[in-house]
Amino acid sequence: MIMDAFPSEPYSDLSDDEVFARIAAARAALGDDALVLGHHYQTEAVVRFADLKGDSYELSKKAAESHARLIVFCGVHFMAEAADILTRPEQTVVMPDLEAGCPMADMASRGELESAWVQLAELGNPDDLFLPVTYINSRAEVKAFCGLHGGLICTSANAGKALTWALQRRPKVFFLPDQHLGRNTALAQGIPPAEITLWDPVLPLGGNSLAVLRQARILLWKGHCHVHTRFSTAQVRQARQAHPEAKVVVHPECPQEVVAASDAAGSTGFIVRYVEAAPPGSTIVIGTEINLITRLARQYRDRTILPLVSSMCPNMYKNSPRDLLHVLENPGRVNVVRVADEIREPARLALQRMLDL
Repeated sequence: MIMDAFPSEPYSDLSDDEVFARIAAARAALGDDALVLGHHYQTEAVVRFADLKGDSYELSKKAAESHARLIVFCGVHFMAEAADILTRPEQTVVMPDLEAGCPMADMASRGELESAWVQLAELGNPDDLFLPVTYINSRAEVKAFCGLHGGLICTSANAGKALTWALQRRPKVFFLPDQHLGRNTALAQGIPPAEITLWDPVLPLGGNSLAVLRQARILLWKGHCHVHTRFSTAQVRQARQAHPEAKVVVHPECPQEVVAASDAAGSTGFIVRYVEAAPPGSTIVIGTEINLITRLARQYRDRTILPLVSSMCPNMYKNSPRDLLHVLENPGRVNVVRVADEIREPARLALQRMLDL
């Protein structure tokens, strides 16, 4: 991926009110030529200026459908990469802060995946046996690998559909990079635990024997989200003791035992809809990134919305109103995200397979 970064303007001397006023003016001047996308995990100070809010799946679709010449993606780098892959050549994708990355996406590289494919050849032709499915929280080069090998992308909102699609085409699935989303999805699809195996990329054969790999239908890359692995069953028990009437809802990036101990699990979009549908007076304890929980609590004051524990994504937090002002006042000239053509086309194929589900 090529990312063009330029020094930001000296916005540090501006008051918050001045920053907000200039953002509004810059946004108004751009009109329909710009689309500002805000992920649910963004801070309120940034997401308040988003034209559209959503999870990674919803925003990927909106980016693909948009005719705006400038796409401002308030999220992390893999989201902006996906938007650049899906948009047309005359469109430009920018991020408020190019340093807003994703540690989980960086847990799997194309080189490591190609090494895994070479090792899996001991079982037979990997392209006959395994279909790669990568979570959208992954590098563009990993998405490209999946596209070249018949695979696709998924999000937490459509992981079940993606897994079904994959198993209809090949006997085994290689799911990466989030082991927890993969495990929770496979179990929800009725795959027995004995047929789900972890692949550690630093170990020969992923730390498995050939016999285990032959038995496995789902291989899970050893990756995780640091925001969602903070949640535990002890916290769920404590929440139920403190609020016996509460429903506990968590994200499927949480460990399987946390999902099993909860009342419901789903994507950020699912969590938003769950809260929307809850009757007034409900108490809902949520296990996901704290900015979304805080926003829901503010929006639905007739319901009690509580965090399972406060867990923040520091990379989402890197995007600030001053960063947003910088890209809006310099449209298409700073913080541009571009994916190289040799990566873009196979990655687009994998993303389009997701959008076609």
